[in-house]
This record gives sequence, C-alpha cells and structure tokens, in this order.
Amino acid sequence: MPIGTTARTGEKCPESGIWKVQGTPSTTAPIAKGNTMPPYDGKAVIWILIQLA
Repeated sequence: MPIGTTARTGEKCPESGIWKVQGTPSTTAPIAKGNTMPPYDGKAVIWILIQLA
C-alpha cells in the first residue's frame, strides 16, 4: 500500500506503519496490518498512512 492510503475507524488496517488522523485535532499511531483501525477522541475518523513500517 502506498503512502497516502486511507482507512476508516472499524476497518482492518491494510498496511503496517504510522497512521495519522485526517483533520484536527490530529494524532499519529503505529498500527499493524490486520488490526482494526481505532477511533480517535471517541469518534470514527479517517486515518492516512504517512510512513511504512
């Protein structure tokens, strides 16, 4: 999966790496391929892959 790939909260992570929440406030998190993409600040969000593991 290329940098810039997106995944939504609740989806399976398509690629291990560092993911960033789209929008503000934002955060980054290391998420492994196959894990469920987490919510942020109690909300469903879109995560963007910013660095491959």
